[in-house]
Amino acid sequence: MLDPGTDAPTFTLENQHGETVSLGGTDAAYTVVYFYPRADTPGCTAEACSFRDEWGAFEDAGVRVLGISDDPVSDLADFAVDYDLPFDLLSDPDGEVASAYDSYGEKEMFGNVFDGVFRNTYVVDSEGTVVLAYEGVSPEDHAVEILEDVAALPN
Repeated sequence: MLDPGTDAPTFTLENQHGETVSLGGTDAAYTVVYFYPRADTPGCTAEACSFRDEWGAFEDAGVRVLGISDDPVSDLADFAVDYDLPFDLLSDPDGEVASAYDSYGEKEMFGNVFDGVFRNTYVVDSEGTVVLAYEGVSPEDHAVEILEDVAALPN
């Protein structure tokens, strides 16, 4: 995990609309960069929907949300439409960005070993510094946890 106080690795990836999106270049006070293993699976859907359900609070707080997985853009597009997700979902097909954030590597499921995305989240301030880090998060109510923690940050 990247520790708070660390410079966040910069990136530019394609979103669910085929547009390029970068970490910087926004007026947001904070950017949530959350990594999730696979679009349209139960845990990832619960996590995405928690961000969707709290979307108004994120906007009010000036917080941008970027979800990153190694899914192809077409899968992200379907996921965003199916669940009415109002934020950017970014495709990191080779796991390069997830690796830079210590959120990609060897996993095991049902006796199979493979490389994949870990469910980690970072909050990055407008200067590009990691201010909050969450490892192996529980997808339910994660968005509320982030909102509470961001509200507690010094101004």
